[in-house]
Amino acid sequence: MARTDEDNESPTRHTTPTGTAPPDRPPAPGTAAPAARMPRWLPRAMVLALALIATFQLGSWAFHQLTGLLINILIAFFLALAIEPAVSRMAARGMRRGLATFLVFLGLTIVVAGFVTLLGSMLAGQIIKMVEGFPEYLDSLIHWINETFHTQLRRVDVQEGLLHSDWLRKYAQNSAAGVLDVSAQVLGGLFQLLTVGLFSFYFAADGPRLRRALCSVLPPARQAEVLRAWEIAVDKTGGYLYSRGLMALISGIAHYILLQALGVPYAPVLGVWVGLVSQFIPTIGTYLAGALPMLIAFTVDPWYAVWVLVFVVVYQQFENYMLQPKLTAKTVDIHPAVAFGSVIAGTALLGAVGALIAIPAVATLQAFLGAYVKRYAVTDDPRVHGHRRGPGGPGLIARVRRLWDGRPGPGLEESS
Repeated sequence: MARTDEDNESPTRHTTPTGTAPPDRPPAPGTAAPAARMPRWLPRAMVLALALIATFQLGSWAFHQLTGLLINILIAFFLALAIEPAVSRMAARGMRRGLATFLVFLGLTIVVAGFVTLLGSMLAGQIIKMVEGFPEYLDSLIHWINETFHTQLRRVDVQEGLLHSDWLRKYAQNSAAGVLDVSAQVLGGLFQLLTVGLFSFYFAADGPRLRRALCSVLPPARQAEVLRAWEIAVDKTGGYLYSRGLMALISGIAHYILLQALGVPYAPVLGVWVGLVSQFIPTIGTYLAGALPMLIAFTVDPWYAVWVLVFVVVYQQFENYMLQPKLTAKTVDIHPAVAFGSVIAGTALLGAVGALIAIPAVATLQAFLGAYVKRYAVTDDPRVHGHRRGPGGPGLIARVRRLWDGRPGPGLEESS
């Protein structure tokens, strides 16, 4: 009987005892493996990752675009904290909080406008005086150059050389082109000032409502912590402002008396300038404040500028070691090194704004941490007071003093 194809294939087939198909053999070398299926969670994970990256990029872009607005809000918040004590005191006497805030802002506006007006008139007068006396200064300079270097310069030649120089022409062109930039900066500054004023007015006038809105989303225990932190911030910021204002008043009066005694013009305005700049511009405010009175005094008599410099240095030492510790002991009592470091850090983060708000912010943080950090009694150890003790017991001087007094050393006491 002839063999069929099924008989030929039968020897190569193997079945398992249960009748199931045998497992697939691994692919032979050189042949392509079947494609693996994508896990079901992978598309969702990819979409979620892309959504998170897009959200982060959008948030970063929005933050960079709103940095200026956030800085203005921060300045307004600290300004509102500074005037909070005055507004609350007026509101406690029956005055509406909005009216009290308006009166405080009106007083600040009048003071700032008056100071700017007086300072502008002083600078304008000095500029006019310098322009009128410029020919005399130029003649004296030319005369000194001719006598020193044996030249034959004339004022007319110098003036014509300046008028026809390329440097003056380029400077005039650049100045004309920069007028629009200056105008844009002035308008931008006015807009920022208006923004800060509006936000600070709302923060001060609606302070209780803002606190209620913030506490309404917190549990009772957290509400007490937030209100306590708010109270500490108000006390420290307001205390910083008022203590600095008092020191500015004392400094302004002292410098006014000196300038008036020397006969320096615009003594009242210069006194106000020194008081405000030296107190409200950290670290370098004293040097900036003293430069302008020295310059004005130099136009009267060069020796007057030296006297002003000496007085500024002496008064600064008196303020640092006598006046400031007494006035700021209960308001902004922070170490000078901490204050200096906070000003540098604030300047690096927010520029001039950070330098202005760094000290009250650090004082608030220090007071808040001091209210929760547990303190312990310090052990009575000489090393606490800066007296070091060597590993071998008392030093040579201590041992010699013991022998001189007739007292045995620690080792002799033990042996006896």
